[in-house]
Amino acid sequence: MEKGKSFFGRSLAIIRQSLSGDEQDYTQGSISRAVFLLAIPMILELSLESVFAVVDMFFVGKLGQNAIATVGLTESVVTIVYSLAIGLSTGATAIVARRIGEKDPRSAAHAGAQSIVLALIATVFFSAIGIYYAAEILSLMGASEEVVRDGAIFTRIMLGGSLAIILLFLINGIFRGAGDAAMAMKSLWIASIINIVLCPIFIHFFGLKGAAIATVIGRSSGVLYQCYHLFLGKGVIKIRRSDFNWDVSGMKSIITIAWPATMQFIIASGSWLILAKLVAETGGTTASAGYQIAIRNVVFFILPAWGLSNAAATLVGQNLGANQIERAQKSVYLTAKYNAIFMSFVMVLFLFFADSIIAIFTQDPSVAAYAVQALQIIGSGYIFYGIGMVMVQALNGAGDTKTPTLINFFCFWVFQIPFAYFLANGLNLKSTGAFIAIPVAESAIALIAWYYFIKGKWKTLKV
Repeated sequence: MEKGKSFFGRSLAIIRQSLSGDEQDYTQGSISRAVFLLAIPMILELSLESVFAVVDMFFVGKLGQNAIATVGLTESVVTIVYSLAIGLSTGATAIVARRIGEKDPRSAAHAGAQSIVLALIATVFFSAIGIYYAAEILSLMGASEEVVRDGAIFTRIMLGGSLAIILLFLINGIFRGAGDAAMAMKSLWIASIINIVLCPIFIHFFGLKGAAIATVIGRSSGVLYQCYHLFLGKGVIKIRRSDFNWDVSGMKSIITIAWPATMQFIIASGSWLILAKLVAETGGTTASAGYQIAIRNVVFFILPAWGLSNAAATLVGQNLGANQIERAQKSVYLTAKYNAIFMSFVMVLFLFFADSIIAIFTQDPSVAAYAVQALQIIGSGYIFYGIGMVMVQALNGAGDTKTPTLINFFCFWVFQIPFAYFLANGLNLKSTGAFIAIPVAESAIALIAWYYFIKGKWKTLKV
C-alpha cells in the first residue's frame, strides 16, 4: 500500500511540475520523466481543443444537415490554413528547440520573432481568398445550392480570421520548442474555453455564423495572452523589438524547414479535402453530414495523441542541440510506446461503442448510419496512427521535414486518393470506399516513417 501511495505521490508531483511552467532541462535526467513533463501539458493543450471541436458540432448539429455539411466542408478547407500554421510552427519548434539545447535563448527568441514576421506576410493571402471567394469555395467542395446559400457567411468569417489560427499555432510552437509546454497549454485553453462559452450563445442569436464569430474571438483571445507572455513575460523565451528587424539569413533557415512541413500538411489536408468531396459526391448531404460527425470524434481522440507526439519533437530538437543523440532516439521510442498504448484503447472504443458515441450528436438514423460506419472503419487503424504520428514528429523536430513530406505525398496523393476513387467508383462501394482508404494509407505512413527514423539520417542534420 505504501508503495502505491509513493507511486501516486510521484505521479502527482510530476503533474504539478509539468503544469507549473517552471524552466526544465530536458537534456538530462530521466527520459520517462522528461516525456511526461512535456506530454502532460501538451495532451491537455490539445484535449480541450478537441473538446471544442465536438462541442461545436453538437450545437451546430441542432441547426440541421446543411449546417453540419457547411461546417465540415469549411473545416476541410481551413485545414489548409492549419497546414501553413503547423508548417511554420514546426520550423519554429525545430530551430527554437535546437538553440535552447545549445543554451542560446537569445538566438531562440530571434528565430521566434522572424517566424512571426513570415506568418503575418502569409496570412494576407489566405484571408483575402476566404473573404472574396467563400461561396465559390463551398461550391468547389461539392456543396449543394442550399448549403452555399446558408453557409457562405460562415466560411467567409472563418477564412477571414486566418491570422488568429496561424498565430495561435505558431506561437505555441515557439513555446513548445523552448520546453514551455505549460504556456502553450494555457494559451489554447483560453481560446477553447472562450469558444465553448460563446458558441451556443452566438448560435442562438446569429445562427450558423455565430459559431464562426465565437471561434475567431476565442482564438484571438488566446493570441493576445500568448503575446503578453512572449513580449513581457518571464519565461526562457522573451522577444525584443530588435528581434523583428529584417533578417534574411534567419528567415531562410526557418523557411528551409517550414516549407516542406507546410507542404507536408497541405498534402495531408488536401487529401482529406478530396475525400470529403468524394463522400459528398457519392453519398450526398446525408453521407457528408455523417462523415463530418465521425471526423470530429476522430479528431477528438487524435489531438491528445498529437500532443504526446509533440513531446517527441521537442525532446529530439533539444537533445540534438545538446549533442545527446542516443537520448534523443530513446525519447522517441518511449513516446511511441506510450502513444500506441493510448491509441489501442481508443480503437477498442470506436469499434465496439460507435453507436453510443454517434447517438450523442445526431438522432437522424440515416446520418447516424454513415457516421457509425465511418467511425468504426477509420478507428480500426488507430494504433498505427499513434506510432506514425510520433515518428513523423520526431523527424520534424530534428529539422528533417522533407522526408515526412515525401512520405505524405506518396501515401496520400499517389496511393490513398486513387485507391479511394477505385473503391468508391470502380467497386461501387461509394462513401464506404473513401472510409476504407483512410486507415490503409495511414498505416502505410506509420511503417514507412518508422523505417526512415531507424535509418538515422535525422541525426546528422544541422539547423
